[in-house]
Amino acid sequence: MKEKVIHLKDIGAVRLFKSNKAKLLNITIKPFTGVQVSVPRVLSFAKAEKIVHQRTDWIKRHLPRIKKAESSFTVFDNDTRFKTRLHKLEIQPHCNEKIKVTVSGGFIKVSYPESINVKDNMVQLAIRKGIEIALRNEAKEFLPLRVNELAEKHGFQYKDVKIRNAKTRWGSCSNINTLNLSLNLMRLPSYLIDYVILHELAHTVYKNHSTQFWLLLDKVTGNAKGLNKELNNYKIQIY
Repeated sequence: MKEKVIHLKDIGAVRLFKSNKAKLLNITIKPFTGVQVSVPRVLSFAKAEKIVHQRTDWIKRHLPRIKKAESSFTVFDNDTRFKTRLHKLEIQPHCNEKIKVTVSGGFIKVSYPESINVKDNMVQLAIRKGIEIALRNEAKEFLPLRVNELAEKHGFQYKDVKIRNAKTRWGSCSNINTLNLSLNLMRLPSYLIDYVILHELAHTVYKNHSTQFWLLLDKVTGNAKGLNKELNNYKIQIY
């Protein structure tokens, strides 16, 4: 048995799963995934369950914060209208027993069993997974080309472009001038995508936010401070 689900009073379902990487038992609580327990291969589920019961007070203390975080997310249903730049979301129940996600032909299609509610955590996670796949595909097609265009236009040199599912930063520039860009950039207006790219390209020259950095960025964007302020109106996670 690779995983086991137990139910704790005032907590609900807790998923225990065997992990080849885990050296110690580790409990995590994340929005929509609930309480997850990675169990080392050498530890039995019976012993792991006993440890989890001993840590119920810790779990209960952290659950309110997770529930609050969940409430800030969009809850998708069959009537939700959501589009990326190139894909439209479609959610519908079906007669199969498994949740299915496909991204192709300009659509993010999520089908879920009729026996469960569309607001169930597993369905919501599948919808987010589909959106992430669509954004990643769009980002891989658009961002590297746009970085190259802007770098050539303004005379910047960079090593590579990596697409990440970063949730705290729109982008970053490594010490060797590799640009790491969040796939969530695809949700921004085009001119703000350009601003983020130019921001990171400017870091190939200045590895800080010094006066010289802002002068350079202002030169290539025309209004660095204004664009940066506008960017702050957007959240990396909106769903």
